[in-house]
Amino acid sequence: MASRAVDTGQAQTGDRLFARIGAFLAAHRLSPDPVHYAFAHEVLANADGVVARRVAAITDGGVRLTTQDITMLGGSTAAGAPIDTAPTDDDAPLTGDAESHQALMSRMMIQLDGFDDTMRVAHAEANDFGRDLQRSADTMRDMGAEAGIEAIAALTADMIERVHRAEEKLDSALRETEELRTALDEARGSARTDPLTDLPNRRAFDEAFAALHRDTAVTVAICDIDHFKRVNDNFGHAVGDRVIRMVAHTLAAEKGMMVARYGGEEFALLFEETRLDEATQIIERVRRTISERRPKVRETGESIGTISFSAGVAEGRVGEGRAALMARADAALYRAKDQGRARTITS
Repeated sequence: MASRAVDTGQAQTGDRLFARIGAFLAAHRLSPDPVHYAFAHEVLANADGVVARRVAAITDGGVRLTTQDITMLGGSTAAGAPIDTAPTDDDAPLTGDAESHQALMSRMMIQLDGFDDTMRVAHAEANDFGRDLQRSADTMRDMGAEAGIEAIAALTADMIERVHRAEEKLDSALRETEELRTALDEARGSARTDPLTDLPNRRAFDEAFAALHRDTAVTVAICDIDHFKRVNDNFGHAVGDRVIRMVAHTLAAEKGMMVARYGGEEFALLFEETRLDEATQIIERVRRTISERRPKVRETGESIGTISFSAGVAEGRVGEGRAALMARADAALYRAKDQGRARTITS
């Protein structure tokens, strides 16, 4: 009896761990591949281990793991993992994880082949049924209706079975199509999302700007965290990432503007139908909120010091293109840096 109780307890523990692993994979948008399962198992089954502690530090504040994080921690990644993007020059294409994109293309080709096979089988079976039906009709005409009843019954049963098989194949193909569509939607979204902050990335910002009606009044701003290299040098990149996320989430909490991570510790803001002075007030409010915080290193309690950013703001002019407007905002940002940082300069 005691042995059975132990077995039952172990089974329940295993079930709970399995459920937690599933929740972990879902929370970080990791596909249920064996390599992802093994990584999640290592994290959750060994809560005091080095990997689990590193994951807890990286994901603090609800941040999802990226493929780089998993690789850095010694794990493997598989198709379906979060697709990572990085800011690039305007002329360089932004791409997601090459392995994931290649896997999606492979799945698409397999799916197309599957549809082709299903349609060929359905077409062949329809032709066979037509020929069998014609033979039954000839038999009934030559031998009388009673002689053909048994053949018709057998033919009908056979066709029903064929229809059921075709329906099963089509149902399977439709389910695969829905899964593929979901994966493609996630890939498209990930290609325009910064994995560290969950903000839109540079590509998404530029596309949103380009989609505006030409008569839309716009104001843009570029914000850059001050002395960010000092944070990385003194406290490490993990703390630097947390600082970036803190600034990103504080900016994103404001309404009425699009916030994108434009590159490194730099953010771009897009205001529609917002005048220069109003946009400046919003940015200054966020800047003061951040500068009043006193963040500390979670593991040691050491003070990171005051976090501030500089900003350059520019209001669009009639006939002015995006590049020229962003250049004016960028120039204003550099003036803010030159004048002592922790301030907003307009253009």
